Order: sequence, then C-alpha cells, then structure tokens
Amino acid sequence: MDAVAEGLWGLADYQEQSGEIGKAVKCLEAICQSDVSFFPIVEVKTRLRIATLLLKHSHNVNHAKAHLERAQLLLKAVPSCFDLKCRAYSLLSQCYHLVGSIAPQKQVLHKALDLTASGYDIGVKLWSCNFNSQLANALIIEGDYQSSIAALDAGYVCATQIGYLELQMFFATCMLHVHLMHWEDESSVERAVAKCDEVWEFLDPQKKQQCLGLFFYNELLHIFYRLRVCDYKNATPHIERLDAAMKADLKKTQHLQQLTKEFDAINESLSRPELHHRERLALSEKQSRIQHQMASLTTFSSTSKGTLEPAYFGNMKRTVGDKLELAPPPIDGEWLPKSAVYALVDLMMVVLSRPKGNFKDCAKRIQSGMNTIEEELLKLGIIDGVREVNLQHSAIWMAGVYLMLLMQFLENKVAMELTQSEFVEAQGTCESTIEMLRGQYAHSVGCYNEAAFHFIEAVKLTESKSMQALCQIYAAVSYICIGDSESSTQALDLIGPVYSMMDSFVGVREKTNCLFAYGLLLMKQQDLQEARNRLAKGLQMTHNQLGNLQLVSQYLTILGSLALALHDTGQAREILRSSLTLAKKLSDIPTQIWVLSVLTALYQELGEKGSEMENVEFQKSRMDALQQKLVDAHSSIHHIELIDTIKIEVQQFREVNNHRSAMGPPMSVNLDIPESVGLSAPMPGHSTTRLVDIDIGNINRRGKRKL
Repeated sequence: MDAVAEGLWGLADYQEQSGEIGKAVKCLEAICQSDVSFFPIVEVKTRLRIATLLLKHSHNVNHAKAHLERAQLLLKAVPSCFDLKCRAYSLLSQCYHLVGSIAPQKQVLHKALDLTASGYDIGVKLWSCNFNSQLANALIIEGDYQSSIAALDAGYVCATQIGYLELQMFFATCMLHVHLMHWEDESSVERAVAKCDEVWEFLDPQKKQQCLGLFFYNELLHIFYRLRVCDYKNATPHIERLDAAMKADLKKTQHLQQLTKEFDAINESLSRPELHHRERLALSEKQSRIQHQMASLTTFSSTSKGTLEPAYFGNMKRTVGDKLELAPPPIDGEWLPKSAVYALVDLMMVVLSRPKGNFKDCAKRIQSGMNTIEEELLKLGIIDGVREVNLQHSAIWMAGVYLMLLMQFLENKVAMELTQSEFVEAQGTCESTIEMLRGQYAHSVGCYNEAAFHFIEAVKLTESKSMQALCQIYAAVSYICIGDSESSTQALDLIGPVYSMMDSFVGVREKTNCLFAYGLLLMKQQDLQEARNRLAKGLQMTHNQLGNLQLVSQYLTILGSLALALHDTGQAREILRSSLTLAKKLSDIPTQIWVLSVLTALYQELGEKGSEMENVEFQKSRMDALQQKLVDAHSSIHHIELIDTIKIEVQQFREVNNHRSAMGPPMSVNLDIPESVGLSAPMPGHSTTRLVDIDIGNINRRGKRKL
C-alpha cells in the first residue's frame, strides 16, 4: 500500500504544478477515503498535505481544519514523529486564527509549546519560536499585551540560544510593536527601541540586505515611535532610508519580471522540436545566464530554505516575490503585504513632508498610495455592492488595513487642499471621511457654528484621548471665530479640560494646538502679555519639534498682532514679514489675508501711506481670489451635505467592526499615526475677519476666567 500512496502523492504533486489544485486534493483524499487501511503516518502526511494545499490555494479553511484535527487525533497514538506533530499544531493554529477561534488556537499552541519544552536541538527551538510567535499574535487580538510580550520574549530567548540573529531581530521588532500599541510607559518603549538597534547592529551587511521585510518593519516602527513623541527631526532619516530601499526594490522587481518574461520565452523556444543544435545550445546558455541573474536577485525568502516545511501564516496565496517576509522557516510570516508596506512608506513621506509645505511631492505620494490601495481592494473583492457575508475573513481583515491607510491618505489630502483653499476639491474627498474633516471644511469656508458641531461630534465618535483633545481645541477655535460672549465661554469650557491635562500627552501636538487656542482666548480677554507668553512657548515647540509651517505661520501672525497691540512696531514688522513668506510658500490664502490685514494696521500706525496702499491692493487681490473660491464652494451640491449638522449614523459601522473583532485587529491599527489636519487660518468670508479684530485689540474687554 505504500507504493499506492507514493503514486498518489506523486500524481498530486504533478497536478499542483499544473495548476489543477482540485484534482490534486482529490488524489490525496482518495488515500483518506480508501476502504483499505494505510499506516497512520501515511494518512497523517496525506492530511497535512491536503490542508497545506487548501490553505495555500483556496479559501476552504474549515475543510483544511477538519483534516488537521483528524491528523492530530491519529498522531496521539504515535509516540514519535516530532516534526509531523509540530506541523499539525502550527497549521491547525493558523486555521483557528483564520476563522477567528482564538480560544482553541491558544489551547493548541500551549500543547505545542509543551511538546517543544524539553528539546534542545535547533529544530525544536525553531518550532518553539514559531509557536511563541503565533501565541503572541493570538494574545494581542485579546488585548493581553503583557502576556503577548512574555511570549515574544520567550521566542527571543530561544533564538538567542541557537545564535539565530535574524530570529532575534524578528522577536525584538515584534516586542517593540506591542510596546507601541500598549504604551504603558515611555521608558519601556525606549528600551524596546534600543534592543532593536542593538540586534540590528550585530547583523552583517549581507544579512541585512537579505532581511528586507525586517528592515521595513523595523524602520517603520522607529518612525511610529518618533511620530508618537513628536520627534519629527529624527524620524526623517528613517523615512529617507525606507524610501531609497523601496525604490531600489521596485526597480529590482521590474528587472526580475523582465528576466522572468525572457526566461519563459526561451523555454517556449527550446520546446520546439525543429530547433537547430547550434540555436538550441545558444538558447540554453542564455537560459543559464538568466537563471543565474534571477537567483542573484532573490532575497531573504529564497536563501533561507531550511529542512523544516514552512508554516504559512501570512497570506499564502501571494508569490514569494510579493511578500516581505519577517523571518525564515518555520516562521515564514509577514507583517503586511508588500503593497501595504509601500503605501505606508508613501504615507509616512506625506506625514513628514506636508507640514513643511512640500505639496507637489505630497500630491504624487497620495495619488500613488491611493492607487495602490484601490488595486488591492479590487483584488480582495471589495467593490460597490459587495456584502460582508460574501467576503472571506482574511479579505475583511486585510481590507481593514487598506481602508485605514486610505483614510490617512484622504485626511492628508483634505488638509493639503484646505491649506491651499481648494475647497471644491476638498468637498469630494470629505464625503468619505469623518466628522473631524467635515468640521475642518466648515471652518475653512467660514461656517463656524457648523464646524464646532462637527468637531464636537468627532469627539463623541472616537476613544482616542489625543483625537478628542485635538477636536475639542478645533471646536474652541471655531467658537472663538464666532466672536460673541457666549461662544467665548463655550471655547473656554472646551479648552480648559485639555489645558489642565496638557502635560500628560506623550508628544507635543496637543500641547502646541492647546497653547495656540488658549493664546487666542487670552487675546480676546485682552490679557495680552499672558497671551504672548503662552503663544511664544507654543511657537517654540511647533518650530523645534513639529515643523508644521502652517501652524508656525499662524503663530507668527498672532504674535505679530500682539507686538503691534503692545506698540512694539519693529518686532511686529519682522514677525509679520516672516509669517507672510511662509503663507505664500504654502499657498495659504486665508493666512496671507490675515497677515496682510495686520500689516495694514501696522503701516497705518507708522504713517507709511505708500506701504499701506500697496499692502491694501495686494490684500484686495487675495480677498477676490478667496471669495471666488468660496462662491464656488458654496454653490457646489456637496456644500450643504458637508456642513449639515446631522449626526452620522455609525451603528452599521460598529456592527461590522464587532464582527471583524472575531478575527482580531491588525497590528497596525493602533499605531497612533498622527492625524495631520492643522488649525485652519481664520476666514474672512461672511463672518468677517473676527480674529483680525481680536489681534489688534479693537474689541471691548470682557471678563476673564483663569484656567
């Protein structure tokens, strides 16, 4: 009977190579369904092979799971067969993960770890690394961060015991990822960052080139850490390295595709029976050269083949060249698909470049990232009219990752368009974004009451303390722009709680925005010196750590107004000129108008009639340009929909999220990639230049409330 099994195995291999996966499965299932009994080991190997085929080439996870559960029962009666048992445990764990059954997955993994606990050779330690990695992922899904870190640390110890630096790096980066998600305290995150740097330094240059997936993973995690603490300056070298590596890999991939095309053409030519001997010899030599070139272009995945069969727990249906693998077999996993990683690199370039006003490059990156995401969503079957019940769990999980990235691109696109007063373009984008962006749009077109409503709604729709704080600040600024006494009180009620907890935020985004809004409010209360102190502190933070030129320009405009109100005309002139230069660089028309209004008041006080007239003329041209954009925006069919003070119905979205939670959130969801919609400049529009009035002190003193 062994000969029969060997024959069917061979036939199944042939059918798989021919792309006939269904026939290959039937060949193998003939062994399991035979009336004649085979040895248990033969049946176990067959069922493992069937499960691997199903997981790799189909969506039939339950069918694969049934074969693996049967194989596990058979293995209980077999005293040895360590590798077979480990393969069965690993594949079964992956099946439970794919169907969202976390409790049985953990149970299987604990049994697997018990099996590997007493072994000391390399094979045993590698399987232990596999199981600890999968266990950590399962624990993350349940939100058990400490246990997840403990599992990853156990894997790190195993990798250290066998001197496997690539695996050590894999576990070090995974631990950093969990620390970033949990963020129990900054010192533990700093230690995790230092551990990654330490292990990476020990890898020789050739290994680093082979570990492309680890390189991207490590660098992106470092960027997330730097963004979280608002250390934009030290995030820049990481994104520059990533961008260079991405472009080099894309170029290499294109070269490999071209070589593959040539290789296939040569194979087709060699298959012709009438080919002359000399031509055949020349083609064979060329085939050998191309094959050697193709081998030299492959990286980590193709140079790390071990004696253990890989345990797939990434997306098994993508080719090797389409994956950024994080570790060698039997881990053979990935963090995100290559396309998602490359979209994330584009996004990080936008996040770091947009505040500096590099809009042309940002626009290209945003379009590139969004095109990539749309292509991948189509591959997953995410199209108009599709229902969730018709999608696979893995497709839903991965779609969540791509949609999160898409939201970030859209948010930055809107921010860039609103900065440049491209209101109509922003309308089309806002339709698919969140309440915060509706508020940003409404504020930009001078609809301050509506803006405040949407910002406050945004506060209710998020659990992120950072997002809540920022939206409260945005709402407060909208209330300040309304200008009446009641609105000022509402603004103070919103800023007060944020100001009181300002020092508790990890980075400086919340602090700088809070100081900006509070400085405005103090100016409105005519507490000019205190406003100057707060705003100067906020400007220093913004300039040194955020590098957001729009916010810097707005800070300078307010400080210039304060200098004028305090009759320091020399400083006012210098500050306002700097602000105008930045506003021009950003094509930020509202801030330009704001600065020009204050400059006009300055020239009036100094009696510089010529400069005043020239300034007024330029201001008028800017006002005309802005008014035309506002007219276009207000006349658009989308305008009323965007500013309409109707609450978003989120029940269906939450139900979808709850359904997805069975699969567990992707590890990339909670990385606190900073939202980058800055405070809009005050708009002249139909609400007049209220902040200009505040800046030059032409208002009545109102009662002060100290925080």
